[in-house]
Amino acid sequence: MPSSRARREERMRTSITGRWLPLLGLASVLALTGCGGSQPQDEAAASVDKATRQSLSPQGTSSPSSTSVADAVRLAHQASFGPSEALVAEIQAAGAASWIKQQMTLDLSRYQRGGNDRIHTRSSTVPFCDAGAQKDNPYCWRDYYSTEPLVWDFYRNAVGQPDQLRQRVAMALSHFLVVSGYEISGTYGLRNYQNKLLALAFDNYRQLLRQVILSPVMGDYLDHVNNDRFAPNENFARELLQLFALGTCKLEADGTLKGGRCRPVYDNTMVRNYAFALTGWTYPPGGASPWGCWPQGANCLYYGGEMVEAPRLRDRRARSLLSKVSVAPLTPAPAALDQVLDSLMRHPNMAPFVARRLIQHLVSSDPEPAYVGRVSAAFETGRFVYTDTSGEHVFGTSHKGDLSATVAAVLLDPLARNEAPDAPRAGHLRAPALLFTGALRAFKGHTDGEPFNWWWGDTLHQQMFMSPSVFGFYPPDYPVPGTGRVGPEFGIHNTNGALERLNVLTWLFDWGGSAPNPDIPDALGTGVDLSDFTPMAGSAGPLVDRISLTLLGRTLAKGPRKTVVDAVSFWTSDVDKDHWRERRVATAAYLLLASPDYQVQR
Repeated sequence: MPSSRARREERMRTSITGRWLPLLGLASVLALTGCGGSQPQDEAAASVDKATRQSLSPQGTSSPSSTSVADAVRLAHQASFGPSEALVAEIQAAGAASWIKQQMTLDLSRYQRGGNDRIHTRSSTVPFCDAGAQKDNPYCWRDYYSTEPLVWDFYRNAVGQPDQLRQRVAMALSHFLVVSGYEISGTYGLRNYQNKLLALAFDNYRQLLRQVILSPVMGDYLDHVNNDRFAPNENFARELLQLFALGTCKLEADGTLKGGRCRPVYDNTMVRNYAFALTGWTYPPGGASPWGCWPQGANCLYYGGEMVEAPRLRDRRARSLLSKVSVAPLTPAPAALDQVLDSLMRHPNMAPFVARRLIQHLVSSDPEPAYVGRVSAAFETGRFVYTDTSGEHVFGTSHKGDLSATVAAVLLDPLARNEAPDAPRAGHLRAPALLFTGALRAFKGHTDGEPFNWWWGDTLHQQMFMSPSVFGFYPPDYPVPGTGRVGPEFGIHNTNGALERLNVLTWLFDWGGSAPNPDIPDALGTGVDLSDFTPMAGSAGPLVDRISLTLLGRTLAKGPRKTVVDAVSFWTSDVDKDHWRERRVATAAYLLLASPDYQVQR
């Protein structure tokens, strides 16, 4: 944790009790009034001046694809790390389906920062960070062993790179195909794993699972590398079945419980069969150790590349798997792996399981069964066809498990593209990482990611790549108290967290974010640019409406809009002679980002 944390917190307390105290009250008012909800809009809000809407779309309120501002903003929330005026205009000009297809063709922006594999390729008894050039590097552990460099790249990519959909889908995959820096120390290996998720985000789920199974990082994290052929560790086999592929209860195609009750997919005997079937793998060659490699027949610890076959570690007995698949006696590890994948891909749980997870992370925490069923069908067939005014859009290769078809089905479903999602199951609480990136992207922000790791990431319990367990930051079935609904992100949300979210906005819009930290490579600092909005700050109403359109895709309802406009109007040249325009924009941004309409993504 940075040594300046205490000073930051003291400044935050001073700021909260000073200039922003009235605005915290206003944010509470917005929460109590629903900030939009189904209240009628007043005449001024409903008739936002034409220039404001045209700033969000080169075609004004329509385009050849007939994609409205509201739908473009909603898609930006679901398929990117937050809308900006430029992105909304881009989606409107292309249309939702064409924009998604274009996104799937963009080159991927990789994770690249952090140390190399030298921590595992030397046989000296002197610890790496105590030897050679690294002995004078105070950041050796950070650069070579921690997840910090990945966090820097994650936020740089999320805020500034064009391949938004790929980055967003990879984030979703990382939340249920979990490896964590809490257990794994090796920056280059963790980087390899996350880059693999990026590369395969629109590939096939079978290929993705293969790479997860063969990842030496996953092998180390869940104890199936160098597994004992006589008494294998069952961790990975259990999580492969429960968390990565099938779940614990038999499902209908729409994700509901088969027969209306939980009927187990497998028992512990089956878990053991999978553990035995997946023996015979060791680290890729390249690692070294002063004490030699252990056990006999295995390679030394090394995260560079895929795990390789280790015949001496292989269980060679027959094993019965799910979906009526069997591993014959003497089957080598690569062939057994194919049979494991066959058994999973053939299982009827696979499609609804993956469909529901992707919907939860991109669109809705508690999706309707019919929605899950439609996405499940795209996974099963490997094909999804969408027709709009510009024609027919075909996604997928027609091979089961195609992720491009599945992701397109998630994002183009009628319930995803519904511009009035008032149903109780619509949307989800915005995860902390999406709050950080959304605020920056809406106001031409920049970041090197540094504040979102040990400071804000830790404070709001979403320190990327540091999941506290294989279940991720929050369980997929976390119940929202008193509602009967599922809301995974509420698993890390509480009263203190709600206030800390406001503190993030205070830091960003009142303090100006953070200056570049010279201790990190290519430091950029973190901040926003309000200059696009300041020229119109003289008119509080149109300013609030323009920012509302960018963040929400619509204007606020009558009561909340008046509250925000009044707060913005407080700032005049009499109050702050030199900066009143900037203060107006910052006030509007703060209150709209703090509102429940934004915090709960619909």
